[in-house]
Amino acid sequence: MKIGFLIFPNMTVLDFVGPCQVLSQVPGAQIYVFWRDLCAVSTDAGFAVMPTHTFAEAPQMDVLCIAGGPGQREVMDDAQVLDFVRWQGASAKYVTSVCTGSLLLAKAGLLTGYKAGCHWVWRDQLESFGAIPVDARVVEDRNRLTGGGVTAGIDFGLILAAKLASDEVAQVIQLALEYDPAPPFDVGSPHKAGVEQRALVEQLFTQHYPIL
Repeated sequence: MKIGFLIFPNMTVLDFVGPCQVLSQVPGAQIYVFWRDLCAVSTDAGFAVMPTHTFAEAPQMDVLCIAGGPGQREVMDDAQVLDFVRWQGASAKYVTSVCTGSLLLAKAGLLTGYKAGCHWVWRDQLESFGAIPVDARVVEDRNRLTGGGVTAGIDFGLILAAKLASDEVAQVIQLALEYDPAPPFDVGSPHKAGVEQRALVEQLFTQHYPIL
């Protein structure tokens, strides 16, 4: 089972690491991490991660997963990146993303007519690329699975693990990772946060991390 992650400079590291940690535990999983070259790729957390394969070296994936993050603005118009995503997405059993990675899938034409999730700040922008925005932590439409913002990648990973293996396997993975969320503050979604908190996050993201 070949599971491939597209990474790019200044991505949000948890968009990649969260689902990768989960999916790497699926029996028979082989993890591939792609970028145009094998140089270290920066993240928004201030450290870099290493790709395992270049675009040119890539075999066909069973699962394609796209991360999101501040650096996505540059790759949204990168013909080489878009061609790679289209090629892999055309034959992958599952075409997936976390956070704003769904915008890249949509820009590549892989979410046209599909329901999709995204980080809440940018979710409505999916519509401009032909996708159908859905306010949910994980959205499934046929063979497209898209997670919401950042931490939703763990939930997304467990749902996909169940599809690739079984509910029992996914449950064992969840227990092994001791994934039992108990957040110290109940403001983890725009529906729970206050007006001022939402406004601050929207201002921060749209000013400093513009996606489009």
